[in-house]
Amino acid sequence: MNTSLNHPEPLAYSIADAVRVSAIGRTRLYALIGEGRLKATKVGKRTLIPAASLKALIAGEA
Repeated sequence: MNTSLNHPEPLAYSIADAVRVSAIGRTRLYALIGEGRLKATKVGKRTLIPAASLKALIAGEA
């Protein structure tokens, strides 16, 4: 069975989810956004972190 069809990888994370999956603290996450090392976009009132941006940061590419 293909589990990627059952649980597709998210395109973006909320701040709370990004903190949870990355083990980066909330304050540091906002600092990284402010430094331009992590991309963020607003959708309504929500701030979303693109999964690709978070992965690049963790991989040391940002």
